[in-house]
Amino acid sequence: MKYKIDVVRIRENSIQLNGWAIGKKPESAATFAVLDENRQPLSIRCVSTRRDDVSQIYYKKIYDRDYGFDIQFPYERGKDYYLVITCDGRTARIKYNEELIAKRSSVAHKRLEKIHDLMNMETVRVAWEFFQKHGIRALFLKSVHKIQGLDNDYEYSEWYHLTKPSEEELQKQRETKLTYEPLLSVVIPAFKTPEKYLREMLDSILAQTYSNWEVCVADGSPKGEGAIVQKVMKDYQARDSRFHCRNLGDNLGISGNTNAAMELAAGEYIVLADHDDTLPEHALFEVASAINAHPDCELIYSDEDKLDMDGGALFDPHFKPDFNPDLLTSVNYICHLLVVKRDLLDRVGGLRHEYDGAQDYDFIFRCTENARGIFHIPKVLYHWRCHQNSTASNPESKLYAFEAGARAIMAHYKRMGIEVARVEKGIDYGIYHTVFRIAGATAQAGVEPETLRTKGGPLISVIIPNKDHSRDLDLCLRSLLERATYQNLEFIVIENNSTQQETFDYYRNIEEEFPQVHVVIWEREFNYSAINNFGVRFAKGEYLLFLNNDTELIEPTAIEEMLGFLQRPEVGAVGAKLLYEDGTIQHAGVVIGFGGIAGHTFIGLHEAETSYFHRAACAQDYSAVTAACMMTKASVFAEVGGFTEELAIAFNDIDYCMKVRDKNYLIVYAPYAKLYHYESKSRGLEDTPEKVKRFNGEVAIFAKRWPDILKNGDPYYNPNLTLRKSNFALRDLLKEKIGEPYQLEGIELMKNQ
Repeated sequence: MKYKIDVVRIRENSIQLNGWAIGKKPESAATFAVLDENRQPLSIRCVSTRRDDVSQIYYKKIYDRDYGFDIQFPYERGKDYYLVITCDGRTARIKYNEELIAKRSSVAHKRLEKIHDLMNMETVRVAWEFFQKHGIRALFLKSVHKIQGLDNDYEYSEWYHLTKPSEEELQKQRETKLTYEPLLSVVIPAFKTPEKYLREMLDSILAQTYSNWEVCVADGSPKGEGAIVQKVMKDYQARDSRFHCRNLGDNLGISGNTNAAMELAAGEYIVLADHDDTLPEHALFEVASAINAHPDCELIYSDEDKLDMDGGALFDPHFKPDFNPDLLTSVNYICHLLVVKRDLLDRVGGLRHEYDGAQDYDFIFRCTENARGIFHIPKVLYHWRCHQNSTASNPESKLYAFEAGARAIMAHYKRMGIEVARVEKGIDYGIYHTVFRIAGATAQAGVEPETLRTKGGPLISVIIPNKDHSRDLDLCLRSLLERATYQNLEFIVIENNSTQQETFDYYRNIEEEFPQVHVVIWEREFNYSAINNFGVRFAKGEYLLFLNNDTELIEPTAIEEMLGFLQRPEVGAVGAKLLYEDGTIQHAGVVIGFGGIAGHTFIGLHEAETSYFHRAACAQDYSAVTAACMMTKASVFAEVGGFTEELAIAFNDIDYCMKVRDKNYLIVYAPYAKLYHYESKSRGLEDTPEKVKRFNGEVAIFAKRWPDILKNGDPYYNPNLTLRKSNFALRDLLKEKIGEPYQLEGIELMKNQ
């Protein structure tokens, strides 16, 4: 019998175990039981799950059987429990308590588990088969990657305790006298709040290292049901004059209750909090410090995590980017902790009851539209208690909230003068997809949506360099010519030193078949930047779409998706979601600093998998996108001087995006504009000393041109997340300090050249 427990979660006085168990034969069936500390059986919920990966690895075939399990049972902290697995006459007994769960979730333990998993005959057999098929070099590289994979991502609870301020640091904060110590008013709407949770919230404020605060509670509990809140508040008011409470006598709704709490506030800054969440001890000190460092900022927000119901575990940290307007229209990523300057609140007004369920979303939109400055504190300053019936853990329980969110987004667009066709559900509830109206375009009536053709609209010039590979080029061109719903396109194919006669025959035939295709000749050596700059000279379009010849359209409306963002005056360039042939992600935006210079996000993640807070499926702003499929305004291209020809091979598209951002334009990633990218068929790898030398030289050029972002970090990423992987994992504290740039060999020398 073999088994593994992959995930252990403690939530709301229960424990959940996910894993798998198999016997000697595919038909072997495992049974499960749970015993308490007296070895008495407990009632459990056990759901069988598919684990085709386990079946494939151990039986070399996928069988129509469930080898996985999801077990849930009541759990009380401080007690021992035993999971009993029986299969083929063998029995395994695994003990669980808080100490063991913490130990098993540690990075050190998981690395030992991985080493143990590698040291078995199955690994030897797989390695031998791989060697026979691919050779010794490939086996060596795979082994290196396996060993590198031992650097597992941290469990958040362990990571948080390693990174939170020490007692010495907290004491230093208590003793620090800031130049400006504004009064921070923590406003809390209460409604039939359980005493335990309300006390935990108020105690967390009492424990703050910053002292110039007040708490303003408005109790909207109906008459006869607010005794607990009133009792608790009288207790705290007797202990500290900074606590204020108003009994409303009736429920005014979440917006009305919050507004009533705001009316009690006398502070220069309003801190919004829920009645059953908590703040870490340093939260208000960090807020006050940010106000001192950025006095012009009128809106401040922080990172956050979630707190289970009994307050014993922190999980699901949300490390956010700096202000990201397009991400905000995809999801309310700002949420908690939210701090608003009194002057801004007076200008925009309070929460609006017609958006209850998404009242904070609507409020945040109005604040960001009017704030003179927005600042993000990249630290967890809020613990959001996660109820099983809340939108935080069970979104289907409050569908009305997501409908209110869609209305809040539409209202935002209307105030901003942005033409929108509709806002619809994205990949999940609470994730939104905006469909923009295309200026000057009309839709052909009387046809099915999948065959819809967009008529009119601005001319877009598609720029495609090509050297031989006529079949790849034909697939690329026809996918747009025959399947794209947007029709007002011209194609500039830049012939770049092809040697095959069939390529030139193809050019002649495609130009005859499609008059919107034009081939122009580049007669010098390969230089990606110079070739594309050359091609743009022949373009007549108001917009330019730079496209690799090894791409293929997936989503027929991809052009409209990109153009919808780009027609806004503040947007300078838009990138698409690119997939490998197997459906895994090749490009979903670029983070500056990945691997030392720049890298694509979520590489290798299957499109159907859940990315970090659904980021791969959310429209958002990034510092850069790849020019394998990038649309930009012709006017912006001219304004920044096109591609930098000094960067002949690498980083020219990233450099272009940096130049565009330097002119205060946004770079947007459009996840619903989907194409395949078969990648590097045309040019090949950097596999010669000359190519490697050239590549390293361009690394040095880029580092010299943009040293600040490499040193200070990408504002659309987060310093708590790793630069060593593309999956937005937590920083590996053994190898990279929080906020520290990736240590690329020679980068300091490069920046100083």
